[in-house]
Amino acid sequence: MNSEQPIFSDPRISDQIAYLKEIPPRNARYAIPRTKFHHSIQGSLDKLEIKQLFTHQASAYDNAMAGKDLMVVTATNSGKTFCYNLPAVQICMSEPAARCLYLFPTKALAQDQLSRLEALVPGPEIRVGTYDGDTPKNQRAALRKLGHIILTNPDMLHVGMLPGHENWTKFLKSLRLIVIDEMHVYRGVFGSNVGNVIRRLLRLCEWHKNRPQIIGCSATIGNPEELFKKLTGRKATLIDDDGSPSGKRTFVFWNPPELGNGQRLSANVATSEILSSLAETGFRTLAFSRARVSAELVLRYTRKRVEEGGLVQPNRIESYRAGYTPKERREIERSLFKGELLGLSATNAMELGVDVGALDAVILNGYPGTASSFWQQAGRAGRGIRDGLAVFVAHDDPLEQFLVREPSMLLETRIENVAVNPQNTQILSQHLLCAAHERPISPTELPKFGENALEVAENMDRSGELEFRAGLFFYPSMEPPAPNVSIRGSGGDQIRLLAGDVEIGTMERWRAMNSAHAGAVYLHRGTTFFVTALFLDQARAELEPCQVDFYTQSITQSVLDPKASFRDAKLPNAQVGIAGVNVTDSVIGYRTKSLDGDTILGIDTLELPPISYNTVCIRFDLPMLDEEGSMEEQIGGVHAIEHALLAVAPIIAGCDRGDLGSAWYTVFHDTMRPAVFIFDRTPGGVGLCEKLFDSLTGWIHAALQILKSCPCETGCPACLMSARCEAYNEMLDKKSAILLMQGMINVTPR
Repeated sequence: MNSEQPIFSDPRISDQIAYLKEIPPRNARYAIPRTKFHHSIQGSLDKLEIKQLFTHQASAYDNAMAGKDLMVVTATNSGKTFCYNLPAVQICMSEPAARCLYLFPTKALAQDQLSRLEALVPGPEIRVGTYDGDTPKNQRAALRKLGHIILTNPDMLHVGMLPGHENWTKFLKSLRLIVIDEMHVYRGVFGSNVGNVIRRLLRLCEWHKNRPQIIGCSATIGNPEELFKKLTGRKATLIDDDGSPSGKRTFVFWNPPELGNGQRLSANVATSEILSSLAETGFRTLAFSRARVSAELVLRYTRKRVEEGGLVQPNRIESYRAGYTPKERREIERSLFKGELLGLSATNAMELGVDVGALDAVILNGYPGTASSFWQQAGRAGRGIRDGLAVFVAHDDPLEQFLVREPSMLLETRIENVAVNPQNTQILSQHLLCAAHERPISPTELPKFGENALEVAENMDRSGELEFRAGLFFYPSMEPPAPNVSIRGSGGDQIRLLAGDVEIGTMERWRAMNSAHAGAVYLHRGTTFFVTALFLDQARAELEPCQVDFYTQSITQSVLDPKASFRDAKLPNAQVGIAGVNVTDSVIGYRTKSLDGDTILGIDTLELPPISYNTVCIRFDLPMLDEEGSMEEQIGGVHAIEHALLAVAPIIAGCDRGDLGSAWYTVFHDTMRPAVFIFDRTPGGVGLCEKLFDSLTGWIHAALQILKSCPCETGCPACLMSARCEAYNEMLDKKSAILLMQGMINVTPR
């Protein structure tokens, strides 16, 4: 990859480059493991033409063979697979009765890793296979009894293996190694659930007098050892000396051009321009979008552009996201791996390490939500010593425009921590039900589930959910509770999307209320559908093909009922506290937007059932409004503070923007003062508000910097306006917000 081709030669693109940074290549560093391989493993390595191990691979192998639990944290494409495949195969060759269990966050990744494992396995004496929802039922019994290394996912472990653990007795007794790959994915609700699923697994192993070793692997994160302990309850030896080579990496921060009406060109349109330009030059490119609808729009725009250009066939551009059928996803993965596709528009479903061959470039259509995801996605470009290009296309919103103005916030600051809380009361209580069904729980076992587990179990005994008798907590039913516990926090049952009698995909209940309501436009692999009806009670939505030049975007509203605060801080002109809060979310309507530039064409209302949950919030109680001052300016300042704090909060908390919500009130009923709330959208919370509170001054400084670093005077999409605003960005006052926040941290106005 060089700075002349291809993206820099197109003036439509090169003129909008806001920042460019080249990271020089890195040479490989090798080491010889102290522990010898079984001779047949050495033969497999010779066939794979692997003559040396990188330093982190050799270190992981030696420490694993010493029986240690490991946490391997290295860059994308650094060969982490060998850090667990080599010990697993060595264990199985040394002890024929030994068993190993691999956990991957997706079925696609498990299938991909199976082929890599099979290439290393020396022969039929080690049986390997995937055990998940796609595994034919007539093959499952043989895998349970004969499989040495089984690859699965936390969902299957939770629903399909632990509730029927009697069928896995031999496997659990002989389980020597548990591998948890892509550990950085286990954040928020999903990670908190997975932490409890792993504890349930380890509990059953302990019942069989067995203590399997654990190897975790992750992309670079800020708290790898803490995450390992929260997910497994154990301490790990950290392996983070990355010895893998890397080609030159070029990072481009690209800002869509201004249109002259206070707005910029749609980032979806801009991404399609870059994707088509790269594809026409022969560069294999993967474009990541945050939302499913964005991935579909980028596909549509790009196909239209390449069709008009005539240099690339439109069918060489595809899309990839959750909601497609497994068959569709496998076909797309194979086409990309074989080089049949030049461009792929995807969501973060393609972020993980599925092997899609060598990619030349990656486009990030907006900030992916976390710094670790930014580096993970960017790392898909180039493999080994190949050069790679990563283009970050900024959306017209405060956070991303701030990152364009201050790229060091993303490129030079440390990777954020992964927030996970397996002791979340609501999550923990569900898994205690599952654990008690699997085997009655002794009070002495509960501390391994968390310091609060005994209290939670006792409360469940009082409510009748569990029964305490003969010194044990029993589950009072024969039906397993696990099928009713969603570990991904998906928000309800799966809604089937039906076009006539054909199911074109599925969607979680809450997502369907946002994206498959009556009147919604649904995009699927370049085809447009109109949603005629959503039947929540029947878990289905009816769609019909259509040709329209617009798409839809839902509007949600949150109503808060805060409780007493349990941590407080006094600022010069504000009171701040962490409190419990009941949140009621409602989808109240949707916007219709044009395909040619995201212009709002209309707004319609909806009446859908709300959802309520208890969580944690940070509450800012601001000074009383001055009756002699401008009410419009003061109210606008309160609203603007909400926008600024929420915009920068994900960087401070190390989370996705969708993990946090906000609300503001001119006069809140219990104090008769203005108030701003930032809340954790996970029921019970996963520690995000605590992180924000611990960084309170830095958080306010960053929010203030977002406003002050933008040259506009009254507020614009680059610093203040938000597409998520329930009030349609009305009543915002930038100057008043700056003065209020300067007063919070004693900054002298300039």
